[in-house]
Amino acid sequence: MSGGCPFSGPSTPGDSPPQSPNQQSPNYWDYLKLEPLLALQGGLEEDGDVASSDELLFIIEHQTYELWFKLVVRSIRDAIGVLSSTQVPEEAIPHVVHHLRRVARVLRLAVFQFEVMETLTPQDFLDFREKLVPASGFQSFQMRQIEILLGLKDEWRVTYGKTSAIEHIRDRAKRGGAGAHAWAQIAQATEEAEAGRTLRECLYSWLYRTPIDGSTPDAEDDAAVIDAFLERYQESLRESLRAQEAGLNAAEVSGTSAISERFAEISEAAERFLFALDVPEKDQRRMRRFRAGLLYIESHRHLPLLAWPRLLVDAIVDMEEQLVLFRSRHARMVERVIGRRIGTGGSSGVAYLDKTTGIRIFRELWQVRTLLLRRDRLPPVRNPEFYGFAVSEPDGSSTARTGEASAPSMDSGSATSV
Repeated sequence: MSGGCPFSGPSTPGDSPPQSPNQQSPNYWDYLKLEPLLALQGGLEEDGDVASSDELLFIIEHQTYELWFKLVVRSIRDAIGVLSSTQVPEEAIPHVVHHLRRVARVLRLAVFQFEVMETLTPQDFLDFREKLVPASGFQSFQMRQIEILLGLKDEWRVTYGKTSAIEHIRDRAKRGGAGAHAWAQIAQATEEAEAGRTLRECLYSWLYRTPIDGSTPDAEDDAAVIDAFLERYQESLRESLRAQEAGLNAAEVSGTSAISERFAEISEAAERFLFALDVPEKDQRRMRRFRAGLLYIESHRHLPLLAWPRLLVDAIVDMEEQLVLFRSRHARMVERVIGRRIGTGGSSGVAYLDKTTGIRIFRELWQVRTLLLRRDRLPPVRNPEFYGFAVSEPDGSSTARTGEASAPSMDSGSATSV
């Protein structure tokens, strides 16, 4: 083996536990179970490798995706395990960020992997495509697990004809074979989601507990603090929008009335978002505080206490961006190889795949970006010492206020589901 192989090179004392006299030391092929692994590319015929190298490519490509999906599912569950605590330790956040960044890297790799699939010409694929009917990537239960565990709601799904992906897998599972295992995995993920153990729910509950101007959800006057912050922010946003509109008008951009209408729409949408006027009244207070927490982190990411929280938000946005790019790249690969044929499972093919690219699970994390202000337009931070912030004094010096009282914490531990 070459020196670059992680399994190569001489062992050193302490690398592994001592072997008993009758215990055989493992080899590379033993550890990775290469014999059974490399016997899994026989297709429906199950005769070793399929006859066509093109079909072999197709099988290996999709098996590789499923192996990566297995790691993604595990990593998401690990993140949920941390964030589902009623109080998340500060030192646990870097662990979550690290593993979610890994998920993003895996999805990025999955996007590039389509380049290998595109070496399959349309006629190469047509030679064996009919063998697949009615099998379809739509039946990837691990992709459905990923969606469920991330927090995709049933009403957000793009239907497969008139059927949801979940119902389609349930129907196919009833026909026996490996379908029972597929459905068991979906059922388990669904049960976790119904118990609130999705990344979306756990993240949003954690963001709900964000200290805002030093106030936490269990503080007696917290609601008043949140409303005051949102009102100050809304006024600064309105001033910013007015300045932008005036700048366009001064530049004599055509369509002045249309521009004014657009700015009015943005202002109205901002008010609905900030004060949660777009959700049922009974949920408005909780959603308002969650969105305020998200906005506070995004606006004041320079504050030491908010450094890791904003990296966590960034990691999740990056992860979902890669998932969107995966869906889009998948659609383009399919269009390139088979055009706009009906899918092997009976879907509309590319048209269905294109619709899935519009899905956003962490919607608010994307929406808040429309409302962000320039640093010099942000309302002043109240209680900056809470965040370990160096406060400018009148004489121009800077005084670090960290640690004057009890050590500040991002998470107050007041659990509220959003």
